[in-house]
Amino acid sequence: MSRTAPHPSHTGDLGDGTYRNPVLAADWSDPDVLRVGEDYYLTASSFGRAPALPLLHSRDLVNWTVIGHALDRLRPEAAYASPRHDGGVWAPSLRHHDGRFRLFWGDPDHGIWQVNAPSIHGPWSTPHLVKAGRGLIDPCPLWDAETGEAYLVHAWAKSRSGINNRLTGHRMSPDGERLLDGGTVIVDADRIPGWFTLEGPKLYLHDGWFWILAPAGGVATGWQGAFRSRSFFGPYEERVVLQQGDTDVNGPHQGGWVRTQNGEDWFLHFQQRGAHGRLVHLQPMRWGADGWPVLGERGTPVRVHAKPALPRQQASSPAADDAFPGGRFAVQWQWTANPVDGWTTPHSGDGLWLNCVRTERIADLRALPHLLTQRMPARACTVEVDLRLDSRAPDARAGLVVLGEAYAWIGLRRDADGTVRLTHRFAPANAERERDAARSRPAPGGRARLRIELTADARCRFSFDTGGGFTPCGEVFAATPWRWVGALLGLFAAVPPGAGPGGTAVFTRFRITSERTSH
Repeated sequence: MSRTAPHPSHTGDLGDGTYRNPVLAADWSDPDVLRVGEDYYLTASSFGRAPALPLLHSRDLVNWTVIGHALDRLRPEAAYASPRHDGGVWAPSLRHHDGRFRLFWGDPDHGIWQVNAPSIHGPWSTPHLVKAGRGLIDPCPLWDAETGEAYLVHAWAKSRSGINNRLTGHRMSPDGERLLDGGTVIVDADRIPGWFTLEGPKLYLHDGWFWILAPAGGVATGWQGAFRSRSFFGPYEERVVLQQGDTDVNGPHQGGWVRTQNGEDWFLHFQQRGAHGRLVHLQPMRWGADGWPVLGERGTPVRVHAKPALPRQQASSPAADDAFPGGRFAVQWQWTANPVDGWTTPHSGDGLWLNCVRTERIADLRALPHLLTQRMPARACTVEVDLRLDSRAPDARAGLVVLGEAYAWIGLRRDADGTVRLTHRFAPANAERERDAARSRPAPGGRARLRIELTADARCRFSFDTGGGFTPCGEVFAATPWRWVGALLGLFAAVPPGAGPGGTAVFTRFRITSERTSH
């Protein structure tokens, strides 16, 4: 086996008219999908990171690219000045109505929000709170073209409201800004034998029926359900339409249905995969003779399948590499909280100039709002970045981190005598302070190339190059998820309070190279 150059695309497209799941092999949690003309758009949960509400584009449902975010900052802003990895944007729904793109999402601590725009590229409206309250999650709107009525359905988070396993429905104003009633429980899964943790509803009209596609049973071991009724307010009958069966796709869970311009039906959903988070799968879908949807291969997930009958698209996947031109970072990056002016310094060349921000919590990176992250790939790969620590402040530090409930980083740190040292540290889950993972050593010129080799099962081997080639550093680290969130790759720069002028750390040539085999 040998390592070769980076693969041009990390996509589910096998290049022979078929695809392999997952089509998005990273943490694109709670996906929803929309077709407008010949274009397909996908959004996903982004929790407490900013910018929020990611937007992806495809022409064939297999090859996806990130095109932006619909929300620059989380609201209310003060609530997200610090990291909140279990809050923020949960399970958004993306729709197109009356010439505008519309996004609804639930914030479990504040309520149901919506934004809208004339184009998928914006400008997006100021977030509007449609329904205030705790525990309101997973909203989905529907406009009935025949009657002119508008509706909204949502689920409940037991962690905030004390209840779950039920769906509440409302009549809604046509502009999507107001609910017209107090809400009615339209599905109470406590009354359905064997059903628990019903959530994530997506609402549709088809063949004279109101349809709710909603998962239950928990993300690791659950199933995808379908509910139908002649009236929005019920009563609904239910059926399990996708479950693991004898496949290796555990808990096929929560997603959206889309019909192509050629009349094919497809369903995108996620699979929970430990530290990698929630990976997105594409399932064929058809309507059975009894009028119910059939997903996958007779109700179980497919691993390899013929691609949708859509125009050929060049293989593509969400961006990972970044040269940081002009000091700007690419669209795949997100801060761990609402950003503040002064975290970066723009300039005319390449490279990201992160300012070393003063912070009391410098020994716990999980608490840093100024940590720039992107999703960790669910594949064997090598992550590299070049770093120069320009800050002269004592104890200034910067580095590359694998961030989860436990985390580990490798980078540079300036001693009180001015020496810059290569540093490798980690923090176990629930520990309040990090500790050394390896003995530090001088970094001549305050420079280093940093590397993390990731295995397919999220094991991380750290190494560095300060001029003599790469040297392994510390023990293998097992990446961990957080609550609801997969592990992240991140860049940071910080100084402790009272350390003098913060200065900068310069990151260049961030790249992710996949492991490929030759025989």
